[in-house]
Amino acid sequence: MSHGRFDNPVVAALAGVKDFFSKQELAERLTDNDRFDDKICLVTGANSGLGFGLAVEMAKRGAHVIMAGRSSIPEAGEEVKKLSGSQYVEMRYVDLSKIETIHAFVEGLKKDKIHPDVTILNAGVALPKAIKTESGIEEMFLVNFLSNVILTNLMISEKVIDPDSDKAFRPRITFISSDSHQGSSAIDYDEFGVYEQYGVSKGISNYSYFKLVLNTYAVELSRRINKEKVNAGVNVICPGPVHTEIIKNAPKLLYLTLKSIFGIVFRSPSKAALPVVYMSISPDYEGKTEEYLHMFRHKKMDPKCYVREEGKRLWEESFKLWYSVDERAQMIN
Repeated sequence: MSHGRFDNPVVAALAGVKDFFSKQELAERLTDNDRFDDKICLVTGANSGLGFGLAVEMAKRGAHVIMAGRSSIPEAGEEVKKLSGSQYVEMRYVDLSKIETIHAFVEGLKKDKIHPDVTILNAGVALPKAIKTESGIEEMFLVNFLSNVILTNLMISEKVIDPDSDKAFRPRITFISSDSHQGSSAIDYDEFGVYEQYGVSKGISNYSYFKLVLNTYAVELSRRINKEKVNAGVNVICPGPVHTEIIKNAPKLLYLTLKSIFGIVFRSPSKAALPVVYMSISPDYEGKTEEYLHMFRHKKMDPKCYVREEGKRLWEESFKLWYSVDERAQMIN
């Protein structure tokens, strides 16, 4: 049976306190000269939290920002324009718990000839109990993992992201993860994508476990599109403890407890966005792939994320699951 690093939400939150005070040796590498002028940046889950903070910071640095989300359209986009002073911001609807909206989203980008230079896969949920989606797949597994598989494969298959383009700036795909993935169990394929009820403890465990699964996929995606040279940077980052509303669905008493911890020691979305911006645009990451940052610190992911046989099997099992619920599934080779 799979398990994550934590099964107690308070312990998980307090683990972020150590991160808050850790040395950030690369923080000074991000400067005002690191800009996104003439570049298109796509951020999922951009209507709030870290995604919103990223949209503001990237727009300030000259990006044409595509804010992808399922709510606060167009209000969040208008607020980003106001805070950044940029009009090059637009919102597009996608709900990662509904597979058909991912197809529509990618089709819209293709139709409008939008080719993101930087794609930040940020959207995620933390749930206190299992929720079955329209596809029959549990929502946290779908949103936090499988929908990222679907979105990246569709974008690459439809050449919305084109690793073979002749542009000087190679596309960058950045997965937002959590260092809580460290120490999670190996992937259990007997329960892979199987809907099962769970409570708060298992929900917390699943969150970190799904991040390990996501990281393993990111490494395998990089292998698939960078067979002979780096055509696109596929990297992973943990932005550290972020004060967001990801816990909004927690039971009231737990919510209030976590909210107090978040408010005291967790970083604001605007500050947490900075290492993500660094990885997404700095020349330090030109031609690099399969890198991992924990805030502004180089680090290695859990060793299980790099095992080739695991990556290959995860790719195959993900395709089987996707194909079983979506007749339009199209995985890249």
